[in-house]
Amino acid sequence: MADDRRDLGELFARVNRRMADAERPLLERHGLAMWPYAVLTRLTEGESPTQYALADDVGYDKTRVIAVLDVLEEAGLVTRRPDPSDRRARIITITAAGRRRQAAAQKDIRAMEDTILGELPASERTVLVTALARLAEV
Repeated sequence: MADDRRDLGELFARVNRRMADAERPLLERHGLAMWPYAVLTRLTEGESPTQYALADDVGYDKTRVIAVLDVLEEAGLVTRRPDPSDRRARIITITAAGRRRQAAAQKDIRAMEDTILGELPASERTVLVTALARLAEV
């Protein structure tokens, strides 16, 4: 008997593509791309990390995150300062302008997500979002 369940990787890839395609123009409207938005979002969640910890937190290559931070800093959305406990490291902090930009982009993204999730009954939406959040933390 064949297993009719689809592979999770394939399903996640399709959903990820759909979400990224829907999110891209929204981010562009706010002068952002995915990785800068991910960095700004992480920085709104609490203490300011070093750039290498930040790269790890958002799942991005630690050498490539520097270019993302350069763009964000040039736009006045983040600041970098030496870490007092390790002067080779830099602490990244979101600015007020960065918070406003992230919040505006997130508002548009959440509206788009609500539209897509609206294709599911409310109980399934809640289960899906809760399960994805748990899987993302594993």
